[in-house]
Amino acid sequence: MSEEVWNLSITDTATLIEAGELSPVAVVEACLGRIEAVGASLDAFITLTADVALEQARKAEAEIAAKNYRGPMHGIPFGLKDIYNTAGILTSAHSRILIDNVPNSDATTTAKLYEAGAIMLGKLATHEFAHGGPSFDLPWPLARNPWNPDHATGGSSSGSGAAVAAGMVKGAMGSDTGGSIRNPSCLCGIVGIKPTYGLVSRAGVIANSYTFDHCGPMTWTVEDCAIMLQALAGHDTADPASANVQIPDYRAALTGDIRGLRIGVIRHFWEEEQNSSDAVRNAMDAALDVLRGLGATTEDARMRPMQDYYDVKVTIAESELFAIHADQLRVRPQDFGSDFRGRVLSACLMSGADYVSAQRERRTMLAEMSPLYEKYDVLVTAGVAPAGRLGTHQTVSFWQKPSIATPFNVTGGPALAQCIGFTENGLPLSMQIIGRPFDEATVFRAAHAYEMATPWRDNRPEVPATANPLVETPPPAPPLDETFRDKVAAAVTQAGLTLAESDFEQILAAAPHVYDMVGRLRRDRDYEEEPGNTFSFEGR
Repeated sequence: MSEEVWNLSITDTATLIEAGELSPVAVVEACLGRIEAVGASLDAFITLTADVALEQARKAEAEIAAKNYRGPMHGIPFGLKDIYNTAGILTSAHSRILIDNVPNSDATTTAKLYEAGAIMLGKLATHEFAHGGPSFDLPWPLARNPWNPDHATGGSSSGSGAAVAAGMVKGAMGSDTGGSIRNPSCLCGIVGIKPTYGLVSRAGVIANSYTFDHCGPMTWTVEDCAIMLQALAGHDTADPASANVQIPDYRAALTGDIRGLRIGVIRHFWEEEQNSSDAVRNAMDAALDVLRGLGATTEDARMRPMQDYYDVKVTIAESELFAIHADQLRVRPQDFGSDFRGRVLSACLMSGADYVSAQRERRTMLAEMSPLYEKYDVLVTAGVAPAGRLGTHQTVSFWQKPSIATPFNVTGGPALAQCIGFTENGLPLSMQIIGRPFDEATVFRAAHAYEMATPWRDNRPEVPATANPLVETPPPAPPLDETFRDKVAAAVTQAGLTLAESDFEQILAAAPHVYDMVGRLRRDRDYEEEPGNTFSFEGR
């Protein structure tokens, strides 16, 4: 049985542990064996904490034997995206900037998983500071896709996606600022949920954007995801954005019955704006057929164009990210990876007025969701496209193309990604299910019913023991609009930056897109249009 233990879901593993048929030590040993067998081909881990895990497993085994069973996470091995603080253990953000950063305390989420009896196997790769990447110029290699190691995992929770899909951990923590839980969940064929903003504490998690950061679980199945979120959700006074709401029983929502569920289909995102492949279109049509066959009703619905949400999110988030790292960018910019620099440095072209305009537009967008929430129980749209080959990434594309995941960071409610099939080449296809704020239970209900009616969870990737060396193909140099050179130079000087010519040219390449983006947000507004982050006293 030990050879199969790594392949068990959290749900099945917990059932066996509670019944005394499987020990936490055996589970950890099976996962460590799986890491030894396939870990070298995926580079999912930055820090493997095998000794810590075995010690925690022995403690869990003793507690369970003494009838002190804590619940379904007790004895379950997990991994942490390496932006989650861990007392006495490196938390690097996959960056030279934090290459020797050892926190004194745990993130709230880390502590909650420990309290639930879960066992940490290690810290997982990420795109640098949960943002730039995939990058070849960082202290640790980039994570690779278990379905084909020549392909990307998606980011930024890259190691989390790879480790869960390959069975190296039972579950993992990701973070989602513009899609960073859902992107790797889509590309690696697993389940990941971006919970409602404020449902899961951000305390002790290295920030990307205070306005948009969401912390959440990534697992093999929907029920596993519900189990992890149950352990994680709850009010935390250490997080100023934490919501004090009642937490339901998420597993109780997994009835398999979605008869009468009203689904709004955001079809224009993938058919009109993303111009998806036939594989994506066919998989989405088939997934909607399954949901209708289970008794749900579907109707095409519309939101704003993806670009509108992307303008708001990127203007706010890049401004916040630049502010977080500005001091280090001024004194040691070359210690950041090139892709990170190519994104964050361009935020020096944005003004405080641009930031406030984006926040004001966000409040309007939130209000526009109310009729959709009243009419539909959940919304459905496609996930991100199948995984592309590693080594072909172009930094400037971040500024050029909106993401199908990002609208739901702006709207702030729960959004879950799950597998809905595979391409001819065996790469996962996916969809997103989106709910009303704090209605994760209905999202889980719909996703679980779909999962139970389809065969996709029976298919684990066949991960090779070794993988081909990655070769980065330098992208062609992006066009530079020299008419912006003086304006960009002035903004760089005003920001106090001293940059290499290559970094300056990255900003210059992004400049037309940045100026278009903030320009679209500039319009006449009524005086009473307040920003989406209006200050309020706690408890008011």
